[in-house]
Amino acid sequence: MSFFRIFIILVVCLAAGGSSAAWRPETIRVAVVKGGDTLQLDGTGVLLTDTRGEPLRIEMPIEVKRAGSRITANGVTISGLVASAPIRIDVNGKGYRGIVEVTSGDRGLLVVNELPIEDYLIGLINCEISSAWPLEAVKAQAVIARSYAIYQKNARRGAPYQLESSVMDQVYEGCDIEDSRAARAVQETAGEVLTYDDKVIQAFYHSNCGGHTENSRNVWGMSLPYLRGVPCRYCLDANPMRWDLKLPLKKVEVALRAAGYQVGGLKDIRVQSRNESGRVQELAVYGSRGRIAVSGVAFRKAIGYGVLKSTNFEIRMAGDEALISGTGSGHGVGLCQWGAKQRAADGFDYQEILSYYYPGVKLAKGYGQ
Repeated sequence: MSFFRIFIILVVCLAAGGSSAAWRPETIRVAVVKGGDTLQLDGTGVLLTDTRGEPLRIEMPIEVKRAGSRITANGVTISGLVASAPIRIDVNGKGYRGIVEVTSGDRGLLVVNELPIEDYLIGLINCEISSAWPLEAVKAQAVIARSYAIYQKNARRGAPYQLESSVMDQVYEGCDIEDSRAARAVQETAGEVLTYDDKVIQAFYHSNCGGHTENSRNVWGMSLPYLRGVPCRYCLDANPMRWDLKLPLKKVEVALRAAGYQVGGLKDIRVQSRNESGRVQELAVYGSRGRIAVSGVAFRKAIGYGVLKSTNFEIRMAGDEALISGTGSGHGVGLCQWGAKQRAADGFDYQEILSYYYPGVKLAKGYGQ
């Protein structure tokens, strides 16, 4: 890290005053824009340099455009732009704390926000849950989001960024939706992470498990002792998520073919097996070329995670449509957010909530290893 970056991060941490970020300037790099040929930067008291640390004298607001492997800022061609401010920097109207870097990536402009992890968490809370939930549930979310971020930071050292700002990692929309309850939950758990065998865990989580969380082996093929899957009636009380879906068989066929399955003249889809959590393990897909097997996880990916909300479903045919009825939302691994909300409402504290959904873990302070 350059002297300039260290100086700016220290300034940002001091500007945070009594926030938890001030006690240790541990930072994270988050990709907040990936793609597009133009964007707008704005802010007050913004310091600008190029990627070599040379000062730039460009007036705000700035229109940034992609120019091959370089960018232009208000018409000035540069290799990249680094912006910092004591309060916030606006990127396409959204506010971000810390440092914002803009370069030209493989698929368009790449914007990376580098900021103290504790500030990142305050901005993340209301993207993943509501800070109005019982405080112990919000604190549990802060700990698992911090654990996930630290794990990915350690795993992706040397990469241009350590986290996506979408469901690919954790949803993060900057500082505009920060509030005092989110800040309190982060501050009261400052630096705390979940560990197993003295190492920070992959703290996966999801919205609603539909009654039983999932074993990581069934989703990603890796068996982790703290991601085994546990019964969870709590989400059924808090948010009994049931959903129905109609899919034209032709649309399903196109999706499966795009995913690499050689299926044509799709006629029927049947559940062949379920795993111990009740989710679909394997489907039998019948077409003009015969029968092929498709795992429930692969089927959901092909159809789209936002369309097929989970692999906990029933399916039947009605003419040229597949009628799907399911429960829950997300991959089901790790903490169930709606279940955590109900457990907090029932009087469990955040440590008890975390130990239930991640069996065998320990709570450690200091960001772990």
